[in-house]
Amino acid sequence: MNQLSYKFIIDFENFLRSNTAQLQSRPLANNGVMKHLERLKKMINLAQNLEWIDKNPFKRFKLKFHKYQRDFLSQIELEKLELFNGLGKDHLRVTRDIFIFSCYTGLSYSDVKSLSPTDIVKGIDGKYWIFTQRQKNNQPIRVPLLDKAMFILKQYKEFSKNKNTLLPVYSNQKINLYLKEIAKAVEIPKRLTFHSARHTFATTVTLSNNVPIETVSKLLGHSRLNTTQIYAKVLDHKISEDMNILRSKLEYQSKLRISHVRN
Repeated sequence: MNQLSYKFIIDFENFLRSNTAQLQSRPLANNGVMKHLERLKKMINLAQNLEWIDKNPFKRFKLKFHKYQRDFLSQIELEKLELFNGLGKDHLRVTRDIFIFSCYTGLSYSDVKSLSPTDIVKGIDGKYWIFTQRQKNNQPIRVPLLDKAMFILKQYKEFSKNKNTLLPVYSNQKINLYLKEIAKAVEIPKRLTFHSARHTFATTVTLSNNVPIETVSKLLGHSRLNTTQIYAKVLDHKISEDMNILRSKLEYQSKLRISHVRN
């Protein structure tokens, strides 16, 4: 480990950018490269903390992630997806249901997959909630079940009997593959992945319906509010609504001033 140097980090980055992975037909994209380097950096930081090495070769190296606009469904697109009949294919129908369930709960793939019957309990309002922990960070999740999410759970009531899971969730790779097929069938020109459902919940289902971002952060199981702000996409119609409210207030204040001057 003492032979690790800044040059090694640069050479490793170049290797990751130029070489094709075994299961891929093309080299890694920038953020994939940065993820590998990020993992290596964590191990080297640990080695330095344990005093196995004196110098950290990452000291002058900066990880540079590219920011991407992740796709989410608009209200109209979400309704189109809900009306999709599955084309007579069970795997597409199930994928649609699991995806829509996430759109109305905000749960990630791993959290939906691990959801068990014991995670559904009655909350303080007497209605059913999801009480669980995020697989990613162990943050507690408390999500009141909206009607459409509850309807999907009832559809799979027989499946969940005598099982540890509530829903028949395919592998993440298969679900993302099936979502491409579904998006094409319903003519949604977006690159849908399962994570798009979480963005849809944050943006279309909650924030655009005036749910405060602090509440959304709790529902998503975020430990920091600035993490939630990544999901806080401001929609055009929401901007229009807010500006119309502002316009009305300004017009009312103007009329009051004019009336006061005349009197």
